[in-house]
Amino acid sequence: MPRPETSRLVRLACEAGDPDAALALLEQSIALGHRRIALIRYLLAERLRAPLEARHHDYVRDVAARMSAKALARVAGEARARAQRTRRAGEADAPAPDNQAGCNPRSS
Repeated sequence: MPRPETSRLVRLACEAGDPDAALALLEQSIALGHRRIALIRYLLAERLRAPLEARHHDYVRDVAARMSAKALARVAGEARARAQRTRRAGEADAPAPDNQAGCNPRSS
């Protein structure tokens, strides 16, 4: 997927709370074999109530199982921090907190 398309999907997922865009980002991460960013995008898709399938859950479960508890905690903390940065950057028109996980232009 070209970078401009990834950036567009990030904006849709993070600014508009689009679950389909969040799911497309997760699919991209899985296809590329991402680990950390796939976990962050999974959290975003889950919070936006995207139609996750067993294969999505299985992928992130396998990724998480290979991470230490410390590394997993860092990823979860990073997802929370990204959500907070996005909220602070656009206070007036930021989506509700549940629509924020993984939202950061650098996550594309």
